[in-house]
Amino acid sequence: MQDPDSPVAPQDERKTLTAAEIGAVAHLYRGEVYRSTIWRTRLDTTTNWSVVTLGVALSISFAEPDASPLPLVLVGVLIVFFLILEARRYRYFNVWRARARWMETHFYAPLLHDGDLHMEENWQKTLASDYMRPAYHVSFLTAIGRRIRRNYLWILLIQSLAFAGKIAVHPTPVTSFEEALRRADIGPIPGEAIVAFTVLYILAWAGLAVWSSRADAQKARARGTQTSMG
Repeated sequence: MQDPDSPVAPQDERKTLTAAEIGAVAHLYRGEVYRSTIWRTRLDTTTNWSVVTLGVALSISFAEPDASPLPLVLVGVLIVFFLILEARRYRYFNVWRARARWMETHFYAPLLHDGDLHMEENWQKTLASDYMRPAYHVSFLTAIGRRIRRNYLWILLIQSLAFAGKIAVHPTPVTSFEEALRRADIGPIPGEAIVAFTVLYILAWAGLAVWSSRADAQKARARGTQTSMG
């Protein structure tokens, strides 16, 4: 038996698909679209959890002038947890999305455009290899960066601005930067440390979003010469 990983001789390369095989690919595409839709819905769920949690923290902190801003700080832990959970789900979603997109660009588009599946490009071998040896198509950091760009940067900005607004207006409007720092004190932790951490908190997530955006742009420019999916 020939090694499945060994090169296929030109005379053995497939040039067409039978009607039954085309029907099987069509059903396979429907299955991949269904799975990507299910996992896309799960992404929306974690985003909703983050929004609701932030809303609860805003309601508690702004309920009265003397209310503590601490909930706005602690909610950041939950938001980051939901972000990590959503990034894990996104990596699964991207597998099904990439397979469906691969079939759209190499199976359906050529079939609709000129009636030729272009089997000589060996796109089906790339798809078969992905089924035999499934793997994530994006790194965990890339997944986090993409979710920050799509949703979470706005959630994190709202959280940070709400914390700054709480410090600035409650219980009375601040009259100096020093007073704002004293209001930012949390127990034994000085306000200077809290403010510095907040700035670093936003810059770190924003930097990760920018890095992933540039990495995706670079990958898109090189995609014309690469056979990887996703």
